[in-house]
Amino acid sequence: MQTLIAGADALRIPLARNQIDQFRAYAALLAEWNEKMNLTAIADIEGVQTKHFLDCLVGLPLIAEEIGAPLPPRQPLSCVDIGTGAGFPGLPLKIAWPSLKLTLVDGTSKKIRFLGEVVDALGLQNVRLVQGRAEELGHLPHYRGQFDLVAARAVARLNTLAEYLLPFARREGLAVVYKGPNASEEFIEARNAIELLGGDTVRFAPVEVPDLDEERRILLLRKLRRTPRLYPRQQGLPRKCPL
Repeated sequence: MQTLIAGADALRIPLARNQIDQFRAYAALLAEWNEKMNLTAIADIEGVQTKHFLDCLVGLPLIAEEIGAPLPPRQPLSCVDIGTGAGFPGLPLKIAWPSLKLTLVDGTSKKIRFLGEVVDALGLQNVRLVQGRAEELGHLPHYRGQFDLVAARAVARLNTLAEYLLPFARREGLAVVYKGPNASEEFIEARNAIELLGGDTVRFAPVEVPDLDEERRILLLRKLRRTPRLYPRQQGLPRKCPL
């Protein structure tokens, strides 16, 4: 885990020994399960540390700055990770921020089973696993408008993703979006959707992932107004007919 340790230090994110052990166990389970099902194209230990763990942790300093917290934050905020897949970005954030109350959402039952094994093996507390789609869950009272943080990584283009995420955020909550080299183009086409859904852009920042020579940006959206009842639209429409 030396790549992770050095990278976290560069990001000024302190990791205790037990947290490093949790990341090590997570990586081992990811490699084991990846032989049985297609969780990720990146399964080698160096790639996992850089392109998964550090690529998720790079958003934590910006989140902490926006909520006025030290690194790592200590507030027991609620966070939902939409389309989490193999647990990214939610689980790396949870390991580094133990007090975070995390909900992981994915539509695939096998991925939910994998995440359950990871959560049990790592001994993580206050983690809830939900199998479902954002278009449906975003209308349920115990999910809609209930979260301090809503996060997503590598799920959809931004105008679609905004419709998935913002309904889950409480008023004054944050949506945290991880994006790659097409971020600027996506942001331009998504500005109207963000406003329509009750959001406002507070940060659109380039970030450097340690040991990764690829462009990354973090977008932070503040939920200022209630999302209109229509959104998210029924399954498939946010992708087929983005706002």
